Amino acid sequence: MTAIIYCRVSTDKSAQETSLKRQNDELTDLAARYHFTIAESIEERSSGYDINRDGIFQMLDYFSSGQADSLLIQDETRLGRGNTKIALFHQLHKMNVNIYTIQHNGRLELSESDSMVLHIVSIVEEYQRKIHNAKIKRGMRKAVNNGFNPGNNLTNRDKAPGKERKQFPMDEVVRLRENHQMTFEEIAHTLNQLGHPVSKATVNRRYQEHQKT
Repeated sequence: MTAIIYCRVSTDKSAQETSLKRQNDELTDLAARYHFTIAESIEERSSGYDINRDGIFQMLDYFSSGQADSLLIQDETRLGRGNTKIALFHQLHKMNVNIYTIQHNGRLELSESDSMVLHIVSIVEEYQRKIHNAKIKRGMRKAVNNGFNPGNNLTNRDKAPGKERKQFPMDEVVRLRENHQMTFEEIAHTLNQLGHPVSKATVNRRYQEHQKT
């Protein structure tokens, strides 16, 4: 497995340099015990209540791009505090990131209260997704009733003789990926519900193609 080491202190005081080094050293030892390959060691000086941190976005980029699958932190407060901590735990859970801590000497064990909050958030998010999908279906039905024909939008037919290039709304894929941070698996599931039979791999590949254009 490939891991990101994340260390954080709350102030810029020079005395905190010792804390950052200690966190990094201890997490490097933890990585060695579990035979992790370290992709990046991120050190940050910022409040745990602040979610707008360069190090956090750098860390999430590694996970979303598949360059790492595990996170090593001293304890859960180093990742964040209050609502910021819950939001990051939820995002990392959606990305299937394994979290290891010095405090637990291994896999993170969430408190009962944190687990309950994350469960509630997941339920709310699932209902939001159902509402969103229902709105898209209603919009598509309305468009078809008004004469819209999805087949008219097929492109690149001449580039794949004998096999029609799958078509699905790329603008919706981009919106779900960039605005709602949905995984490619979740996006593929949503598209299938909307009548676009497409695999996670196809959504991923076409999204990468779209990013290059």
